[in-house]
Order: sequence, then structure tokens, then C-alpha cells
Amino acid sequence: MRKHYDFSKMKGRRNPYVKMLKQPVTLRLDRDCVAYFKELAAETGMPYQQLINLYLRDCAINRRRLAMQWAP
Repeated sequence: MRKHYDFSKMKGRRNPYVKMLKQPVTLRLDRDCVAYFKELAAETGMPYQQLINLYLRDCAINRRRLAMQWAP
């Protein structure tokens, strides 16, 4: 590896992955919901936060709506 690099001729460019960055949010989830995703995480070897993100992303991409009716 060289001891000195000349960056003066280097052209800057925008980060192409900016749109893919994740936004930190705070959610209040039921304990059983978190426990469910932690179980899945143990089975798959993925972090539970990533599983929740994948599930929510799938819902958003497929435009899934919650089918829920309130009691009269």
C-alpha cells in the first residue's frame, strides 16, 4: 500500500445508497409480538429487528391492509 495518496484530482460524487438508508424510529410493541419475532430470529439466525423490518416492507410493497372490524 502506498504511503501517500493524491486525492486532489479525485472527483466527489453523491452516495448512491442514500435512499436505502434506514430511519431509526421508536415503536411500542406488545411483549408477545416481540417474543414471536425473537423466536423466529432464533430459528433463522437473523436479528429480530431485521425480521420485523422485512415483514413490514413486504406489507408495504404488497399494499396489505389490516382487515379489522370494530365491535358495535
